[in-house]
Amino acid sequence: MSKLISLVVPCFNEEETIPLFFKTVEEVKPSLRGYKIEYLFVNDGSKDQTLTVLRQLHAKYEQSVHYVSFSRNFGKEAALYAGLQAAKGDYVAVMDADLQDPPEQLVEMLAGIEDEGYDIVGTRRVDRKGEPVIRSFFSNMFYNVINKMSDTQFLNGVRDFRLMTRQVVDAILQMSEYNRFSKGLFSWVGFNTKYLEYSNVDRVAGETSWSFWGLFKYSLEGIINFSETPLALASYTGLFSCLGSIIAIIFIVFRKLIYGGSVNGWASLISIVLFIGGLQLFCLGIVGRYIGNIYLEVKNRPLYIIQEKK
Repeated sequence: MSKLISLVVPCFNEEETIPLFFKTVEEVKPSLRGYKIEYLFVNDGSKDQTLTVLRQLHAKYEQSVHYVSFSRNFGKEAALYAGLQAAKGDYVAVMDADLQDPPEQLVEMLAGIEDEGYDIVGTRRVDRKGEPVIRSFFSNMFYNVINKMSDTQFLNGVRDFRLMTRQVVDAILQMSEYNRFSKGLFSWVGFNTKYLEYSNVDRVAGETSWSFWGLFKYSLEGIINFSETPLALASYTGLFSCLGSIIAIIFIVFRKLIYGGSVNGWASLISIVLFIGGLQLFCLGIVGRYIGNIYLEVKNRPLYIIQEKK
């Protein structure tokens, strides 16, 4: 009996890329040792004709093409989780529809699991050709920062594109937290992992939905979800600020006793007060982010709402 590979594909405004993606994977399918392919597209509240394209594709290939459509945009993390929950395959792959994740690598991924005994075979970009320089700079900075802060290690350039065994998928599904950062979750669960390296590939069509600000917020979520260092940083900042203030007060008192006269420097005093106030707000902001995440978790709201499923 043939084993099944489930392809989980989050989609947001991908009406142009889905037919190209499906065609490319179908061309690769004969090389997958006779494995059956199950397509699981997750429509994450697209504003274009993505859902229409998915309906047409399902109507034509009812046995192999399935989709889940959200009631609104819940984000890629929710889409990934919904896809993993719906996947029935012996092996499950996470892919993007824009063909920046080369489907032909599925052959080597399968060999890594079947022949070499790995539990996860992922992919890693070795360059960022075609990407804006500023985005590449901040991306590299993010990996440097988070690896110094977190016990969970993040390899620079790693993509969500990976093939996993059923055991790995079940382990990830056990983590149903509201605030999700899949790159960290994939790393945190452990298991025997191998990464395939490849050069950056441009989108086959359409435009990316990721803005610089969106990527910044996503990276901030990753740091908060997988590190307590910002909380420690806030505590240390407050401690050093307090010690500095004590030293300054002692200095001012001794100067008053030795030299007499009133204390000069109102402008510098106000500057110090504003500086200390800024540090306090900064620390409160860090703590507030963690409290906000706790608040969302304890509400226990669903990660997504399904409007249509086939």
